[in-house]
Amino acid sequence: MLLIGENLNVINRKIGKAFKEKDPGPIVEEAKRQKERGMDWIDINLGPAKKGGPELMEFVVKTVQEAIGDTPPLVLDTSNIEAMEAGLAVHKGRAMINSIMCRPERYEKMIPLAVKYDADMVALMWGPEGLPRDENERAALAVELIYAANEAGVPNERIFVDGIVTPVNIQQQQAMSLLAFQEMLQDIAPGCKSTCGLSNISNGPPDHLRPILNTTYMIMLERKGMYSCIADAYDDTLIAVARGKRPDIVELVHKVMDGEEIDEKSLPDNPNGRWTLADYVKTARVILGKTLYSDSWLEL
Repeated sequence: MLLIGENLNVINRKIGKAFKEKDPGPIVEEAKRQKERGMDWIDINLGPAKKGGPELMEFVVKTVQEAIGDTPPLVLDTSNIEAMEAGLAVHKGRAMINSIMCRPERYEKMIPLAVKYDADMVALMWGPEGLPRDENERAALAVELIYAANEAGVPNERIFVDGIVTPVNIQQQQAMSLLAFQEMLQDIAPGCKSTCGLSNISNGPPDHLRPILNTTYMIMLERKGMYSCIADAYDDTLIAVARGKRPDIVELVHKVMDGEEIDEKSLPDNPNGRWTLADYVKTARVILGKTLYSDSWLEL
């Protein structure tokens, strides 16, 4: 699984303050740390950036690339179209646009930016009515948005489809819908890549439970064809799993997906891990809807 570091984000208090004050110190420090952690891309999330967005995005892109060079490349993340273009204009190498919604008033303005600046693009399955209800609505949105991108000259290989991850504690069935959509994607648009905001699966549950939800769902998504994910650059276990260093965890989650019976008491301890292997089994069952979500699912 390829990883996009999510931590250079306006919602982070330290980074948000640095953005506001255009203080390069914390921004450079964060970018260098993510590069050292081996991120394949670094996401720069300015949020709406309503005030001075273009100048801010230009400043951040230049600051980061002056510090770390043009690798890893940057993912530019803002709903401000002018700010997006300002960042693309100064980015060295191929940037990624995160993201382009499946709404004509948005994609008719943003797809041309991908063409003009030779950028990859994230095609977000967020339509005129908001979040799609199931995998079939996701598929319909994908067809519309990918067709528009192709017509403008963006090939499938440059499109990263984001079917949208939602919190498991309030929309448990949507986790399964996205898995089903991932299985459909290559039939819908051969050659398209995919990505997602992985941490959304755990947005709401207690902070100490978030990493195991994120890692378990990443394993499930990768098995269904997910190419990359936007994730916490400082989650050691998640990174180890993404890099193929924890096949024991992956194998267990796959067994749960296949409906195999697992005797949790017979599982060995999880070496160098915060959670037991049985915890991953319990978490996989929650995400798959085999166990009703509650904040105490690991204690059951």
